[in-house]
Amino acid sequence: MKLLLILLLEMSYLETICICTILVVMMLRGKQRHVERPTLTNRSLIRREISLCYLNGIIGNTDTECVNELRMDRRTFGILCDLLRQDGRVKTDGLVSVEEQVCMTLQILAHHTKNRSVGGRFYRSGETISRYFNSVLQGILRLQGILLKVPQPVPIDSTDPRWRCFKNCLGALDGTHIDVHVPEIDKPRYRTRKGRVATNVLGVCSGDMQFIYVFPGWEGSASDSRVLHDAISRPNGFKVPAGCYYLVDGGYTNGEGFLAPYRGIPYHLSEWEGRTPSNKEEYFNMKHSKARNVIERCFGLLKGRWSILRSPSFYPIRTQGRIITACCLLHNLIRQEMSVDPMENLPIIEDGQNTEEGEYVGSVQTSDQWTAKRNDIAQEMYNEWRAIRNQQPN
Repeated sequence: MKLLLILLLEMSYLETICICTILVVMMLRGKQRHVERPTLTNRSLIRREISLCYLNGIIGNTDTECVNELRMDRRTFGILCDLLRQDGRVKTDGLVSVEEQVCMTLQILAHHTKNRSVGGRFYRSGETISRYFNSVLQGILRLQGILLKVPQPVPIDSTDPRWRCFKNCLGALDGTHIDVHVPEIDKPRYRTRKGRVATNVLGVCSGDMQFIYVFPGWEGSASDSRVLHDAISRPNGFKVPAGCYYLVDGGYTNGEGFLAPYRGIPYHLSEWEGRTPSNKEEYFNMKHSKARNVIERCFGLLKGRWSILRSPSFYPIRTQGRIITACCLLHNLIRQEMSVDPMENLPIIEDGQNTEEGEYVGSVQTSDQWTAKRNDIAQEMYNEWRAIRNQQPN
């Protein structure tokens, strides 16, 4: 009895409830089978039962608890575990189920929880948590062909007010900085213009805020255009089908496959509050900014969902790149499988792959043809806007 009281005092509230439940069940089973009641000598068995109780408390009760802890509901969590078994090649290792491995990994990503804290909740060593975390991370990366969004051009008959002006557009792209830890000798290369030590991540998303392509790893000192050039020059890198294009900001070149705004003209949405465009260039920039803002919202939603992306982690830089890609893939899964994204209506943190053979854009450079194309698009949408305004009663 004295040993029991000491154990209960050392445990948290949740652990105390779990162990009391386990003891009651064990005592009842002992009476039913007319055998000697179990004792507390087998601490590993008790810890295992507490671990299962904690896991069941997250994924076995309500969707609200599951979303708070893992950023997805129970149904989506089950789909992820099935995908990791079938295509991610994640296996049950000893007594640790795939569900427990995935739960530990999602807690680390969602809350930037340290291995020691996760190990205390699941009664595992730090080495064990690290091993399972990397295993699940690799499994998620193997799902890229399933979870990455296949780009679809904006159709001619589109009625979406944001996108119908941009026929054949596939989405938007931009770069974002994510803070990282690197060896002291590498810090000058990873230091951004604002003094942060970060990696420059290229993200490409569709109109419904799902990632089409993610390319982490470049140093924070690298320009966005340099990262994009590297991405499209790789054999299995970013592909832009000929005749289609993505919306980019003024930091990129207006050329084949990449439609940029007019420079020297107001562009950001905040600059258009209370203003009315006076020519086709201004109107084009306003409509371009409203559509391209989807990538900014996508980055903000991504960082708001996964806390590990909001502060540097102490994993090796290669693992940190894998974490970024895995978070983007999990973001897509949530957007695909959950009817309501619980993070979408929360304040978003502002952030200031198609592999089939075919003809693709092979370089990023200025193009007279695309300058004329931009002028044509701008003139067409400006004429349409003026016609609508003229039809409205004064």
